[in-house]
Amino acid sequence: MTVQILTAENIQLNVALSTKEEAIKKTGQILVDKGYVEASYIEKMLAREELTSTYMGNFVAIPHGTEDAKDLVKHSGISIIQAPEGVDFGGGNIVKVLIGIAGKNNEHLDILSNIAIVCSEEENIEKLVQAKTEEEILSLFAEVN
Repeated sequence: MTVQILTAENIQLNVALSTKEEAIKKTGQILVDKGYVEASYIEKMLAREELTSTYMGNFVAIPHGTEDAKDLVKHSGISIIQAPEGVDFGGGNIVKVLIGIAGKNNEHLDILSNIAIVCSEEENIEKLVQAKTEEEILSLFAEVN
């Protein structure tokens, strides 16, 4: 059985977030709800953030689990939360797009490189922040799937 890495159901638009912890938990909860990871993966995502920020610049954060969280991943998957109002990830770093990832085996490296390609273009970030439908976001990540 092939599980799609990213679907419209993995995307939430116009989410209001008050803290980075809430943002990470919501991003992880999508991965849990869609069957990509065990529930305890969210704790590993929060632990990863304690080790080093997943803020990537350009209003993007890519929360993911720690190295020892690999056993908690059932299938590779991506969750995307659009937060146009932004959430502070510390140090004045405002995040408007959260991309949660869970990679089975070493697939997370491929997923990350594909995300990095999309997010390296400022106009793509603007499109992600302004998107009105899940399909608009899916079309930007068509190469990732």
